[in-house]
Amino acid sequence: TGKKVKGRYSFVYVFEDGEWKISHHHSSVMPEPTMPQAITEEEVRNLFQLWNSALATEDADVVASRYSKNAVLLPTVSDVPRTSYDLIQDYFVGFLKKKPQGEILESNVTIGHNWCQDA
Repeated sequence: TGKKVKGRYSFVYVFEDGEWKISHHHSSVMPEPTMPQAITEEEVRNLFQLWNSALATEDADVVASRYSKNAVLLPTVSDVPRTSYDLIQDYFVGFLKKKPQGEILESNVTIGHNWCQDA
């Protein structure tokens, strides 16, 4: 549409075949300006458990509903970026057959204006 938007991004690079190449790239639109919703680092860390509990339901719709309307999922066992509810839900239809459960071994929380990250 040619509309300019404010965004955030992250890149991870690896040295491969004699040059630096992108191994992971994430970008997303910044949330709309609003009054900030307070959240603590502990609450951010606990958000993972909501997703992990959704996995335990083995219901792809329950898991997909944990993602925001502008989410980008770069899945573990697929090379297809998932950029809509339907694509995210489709990924989890197959993935949930593996009965996955996650565990965070190291947490690095960043909190911004109505967004947070645990990486």
